[in-house]
Amino acid sequence: MAGRATRVWLLLAFSWALLSHTATALHAGEKEDYFAACDKADALVKKANYPAAAREYERALTLAPHVFGAGTENAYVLNELARVYQAMGQNAKAEPLYRRSLKICEATLGPDHPNVAISLNNLAVLYQAMAQFEKAEPLFQRSLKIQEAKLGPDHSDVAVSLNNLAMLYEDRAQFEKAEQFYQRSLKIREATLGPDHPDVAQSLNNLAILYKGMAQYAKAEPLYQRSLKIREAKLGSDHPDVARTLNNLATLYYAIGQNAKAEPLYQRSLKIKEAKLGSDHPDVANSLYNLAILYHDMGQNAKAELLYQRSLKIREASLGPDHPDVAASLNNLAKLYQDMAQFEKAEQFYQRSLKIREATFGSDHPEVAKSLHNLALKQV
Repeated sequence: MAGRATRVWLLLAFSWALLSHTATALHAGEKEDYFAACDKADALVKKANYPAAAREYERALTLAPHVFGAGTENAYVLNELARVYQAMGQNAKAEPLYRRSLKICEATLGPDHPNVAISLNNLAVLYQAMAQFEKAEPLFQRSLKIQEAKLGPDHSDVAVSLNNLAMLYEDRAQFEKAEQFYQRSLKIREATLGPDHPDVAQSLNNLAILYKGMAQYAKAEPLYQRSLKIREAKLGSDHPDVARTLNNLATLYYAIGQNAKAEPLYQRSLKIKEAKLGSDHPDVANSLYNLAILYHDMGQNAKAELLYQRSLKIREASLGPDHPDVAASLNNLAKLYQDMAQFEKAEQFYQRSLKIREATFGSDHPEVAKSLHNLALKQV
């Protein structure tokens, strides 16, 4: 079994300068309230206080028609509110907001404007998180094409699109292509933002996950360590992004058999996520899932079962019953039940996991091969 690493899709925010020219003359107090709500929400996002940020963006959204004219919605606020809902794991709320934002941008700015590229990228990120890869890829590609044409090939927003396309190719087991895109993204970000920027840490984290998945552990570990160092210094020791790197470093130590190093990292990661994101967030499910794998490996089956079940419940509720992460939880619960000689239950879970993976990835994907292999072993 392998621990589940947490990757970071990169979302983009609109430029104020590209939007503010559309504002109409209005009462000074309304304008002040609108921008104050946006500024407060931005600050809350940086502190990972997403519920409070959502309330401020929602307040700004009610004021937007007064700022931008009757009946006209504000693409900026829609995009930012969608990003917050996505960070909270509420994808169903995020999707219509991204779509509305994109529609406004295309209508008011034209199809090749940089803010259109931002909307395309963010909607694609959402679809990728929902495992709707066929919807995500053309949006990423269109976003990248606009950015390279309008901003130049070495712009930081180009790096974002490259990173996200790399993640898509990684999901499709196109590892060589994914590595090239990750490396180009990292190079741009180091050159434009500096070697210690949090966005550089994101790129390091995602490249390390790729190497870990390819069993290139010696390449992965220093990238994780550097990412963790940057994040702790720039974001604080209890930020969700720190928790994600702790989780990922733990999966590496587990993969190379260093369980004593992995367990405290998983536990610290889980503690941060529950405090900052809430107990029902998909990232919490990832940490529960990974701790369950560790305890299963250590023969602590009762502990493992409880954690797997809680992880599965969160994933089904937040991601839907046919998501690949649900398939992973089902697969590992099946392994546990097989080890506990509960063979009927194991087979049911294996079959359901296989069905999801075949529907999502197609019959030739490595994850499908793993499910078929597990079913074959169960029948021996």
